[in-house]
Amino acid sequence: MARYFSFSLFRSLTVRALSTAALLSAAGLVVAHGNVTPQAVDTGDLPVLGEEILYENPFRDGGSHSDANSLAVQIGESAYAGNCAACHGIRAMSGGLTPDLRELSEWDDEYFMTRVQNGTDRGMPSWKTTLDQNAIWAIKTYVESLPKPE
Repeated sequence: MARYFSFSLFRSLTVRALSTAALLSAAGLVVAHGNVTPQAVDTGDLPVLGEEILYENPFRDGGSHSDANSLAVQIGESAYAGNCAACHGIRAMSGGLTPDLRELSEWDDEYFMTRVQNGTDRGMPSWKTTLDQNAIWAIKTYVESLPKPE
């Protein structure tokens, strides 16, 4: 009887410990996603794009402000590191919980702008009060400068 009790107790504790560990891990992932303190972005010498939202990246090669492409990449890299990397990964290499931003194309410009401004119901916060469109397009320009995933 003592042997049965000992095994039963061990099994019960093991199942509880594993269940607790799994729940804590899942909770950690949920809390970590979207848990970013917004960082201001100094868009410095980038052309001011104004209040009317553009739905095409003006800093991309061939865009209306393509002459500012390399500056936009620099500013976007810093802005991405401070505001996006915690969830979307360093150099936009997602770990699978969030979309891999390197897979976006120029056809996804409107989608990108809308998502960043409004957030999602799955944990991404709205950035429209923190990032102006200069900062958002600089981030997209930086992401576009990265190598595509293999």
